[in-house]
Amino acid sequence: MDAAIPAGARYILQALAGAGFEAYLVGGCVRDLLRGVPPHDWDVCTSAHPEETKGCFAGQRMLETGLKHGTVTLLVGGEAYEITTYRTEGPYSDSRRPDFVRFVSDLKADLSRRDFTMNAVAMDLEGTLHDPFGGEEDIRAGVIRCVGEPDQRFREDGLRVMRALRFGAVFGYEIERKTAAAIHKNRAVLDHVAAERINGELCGLLTGGSAGAILRQYPDVFCQFWPQLEPLVTLEQNTPWHCWGGWEHTVRAVEAAPAGLVLRLAMLLHDVGKPACKFTGENGVDHFCGHESVSAQLAEEMLRKLKFDNKTRERVVTLVKRHGVQIPCQEKSIRRWLGRLGPEAFFQLLEVKRADGMGQACELVKDRLAELVKIRELAEEAMAQGQCLTLRDLAVNGRDVMAAGIAPGPEVGQVLGGLLEQVLSGELPNQREVLLERINGI
Repeated sequence: MDAAIPAGARYILQALAGAGFEAYLVGGCVRDLLRGVPPHDWDVCTSAHPEETKGCFAGQRMLETGLKHGTVTLLVGGEAYEITTYRTEGPYSDSRRPDFVRFVSDLKADLSRRDFTMNAVAMDLEGTLHDPFGGEEDIRAGVIRCVGEPDQRFREDGLRVMRALRFGAVFGYEIERKTAAAIHKNRAVLDHVAAERINGELCGLLTGGSAGAILRQYPDVFCQFWPQLEPLVTLEQNTPWHCWGGWEHTVRAVEAAPAGLVLRLAMLLHDVGKPACKFTGENGVDHFCGHESVSAQLAEEMLRKLKFDNKTRERVVTLVKRHGVQIPCQEKSIRRWLGRLGPEAFFQLLEVKRADGMGQACELVKDRLAELVKIRELAEEAMAQGQCLTLRDLAVNGRDVMAAGIAPGPEVGQVLGGLLEQVLSGELPNQREVLLERINGI
């Protein structure tokens, strides 16, 4: 175990112990060591007060931004290590941060304020574990359990609701019964959590291997910050293509998508507009005409609310809006869509369509799924051959168009767009002489 601890962390523990203070690795880094995975961050807790910690490392680079809450960040070997004094916390008036902290000399008191048993563990340099709440046992059993009373833990810090779900999705752990009940009961505390913080937890959750299980068990939590999902959760789909309701179809589509953020977000939101578009025909079959556009509009609102970056938001909205388009399994159609979307978005759209199909009645969609494989093969072949797909690939450019007598302005782009369309459809080869001749004939 000692060999897994980086030199910087060992140096800090030894320096604090040498000055007469208790010092332990704590929290997530110990949890990950017990899980057998490399920790990403290394945190230290100590009986030393902040000023005493600073004295132990006088002359070294440190950040004091967390000093009010007992944390000194020490920079060692280019890595940042947070060193925090044992503490207990006052009430959480804003359901996010304690009104005050009180420094204590007892390690157990410090561990008792933490969120989950698997994080309420500490370890010294010799590998001795301090685990007063059974965190190691819960890690071995794959269980997420609050330290102490779950209601109190979630009321203290609303973000813990999303942290529990993220841990469940990423680790594949089961959330213990009382903890799960408290999550449902206290989900409204998320109203007090900044959108950016929810965003960060949601991104980790959606890309986890057990994201589907969490979505399936906790739809009410996601509806708390995205109420647009509520009608989808109860949506019935009486149609031959669907053997599940709206939420179960959505969850299965998320599970079928590769674990990238853009694709998982696209699958979570691709049918959010269906309830608003639903109508039932005389034969009792449900229809959802135009739901792709409505879903895209709602996805735009939802992603903006959680402050997603422009690139992610725009790509997800594009995929949601296009997820119902029919792409004929023909070379010229595939080239046209490659050019229209760009290769990255085109191949993502194929994944979206595949995942959407995986959440439908398998017997009815198997031919469609097989066709998507063929479309991918033809698209990859077109890419490998270096075929002309975008304006950048054309053998002529705007200067050639203007040299033929067309004045600078929108008409130049229109001419180039027309040429690209003819090349994509196979009407013209992408040869400079042929395209120049066509330009001069305009």
